[in-house]
Amino acid sequence: MILVDTSVWIEMLGGRPGYDMREEVLPLLVTCAPVMQEIVQGLRPGAESETFRRAFLAMPVLGDPLPLSTFLAAAEIYRQGRRKGFTIRSSVDCLIAAIALEHKVPVWHRDRDFAAIARFTALETV
Repeated sequence: MILVDTSVWIEMLGGRPGYDMREEVLPLLVTCAPVMQEIVQGLRPGAESETFRRAFLAMPVLGDPLPLSTFLAAAEIYRQGRRKGFTIRSSVDCLIAAIALEHKVPVWHRDRDFAAIARFTALETV
């Protein structure tokens, strides 16, 4: 399984080349509630977006519902990063990283926050 971050979904939805979404890859992809919120709130109105929305909401969701311990783990990721000299720009990215760490799955991203988090935690990235 691979947790796909919002940054990758945005590039895919924007038609950026270089994403191979063969049928054998799709079953490996999972999401989480924070990514779902970011993606769905950014969809433009229209039939194509609605088709994507239905398929996206059918994906496996990690950590649903999210317990308080996940939010506390995200806060600790942020605090640990600050202590080590890393400024994580998005607390949502800390939450996504905490979910990935809890479920022992890598995060596929195009976001420097995850690269930084991976430098001081056990987070695996793609």
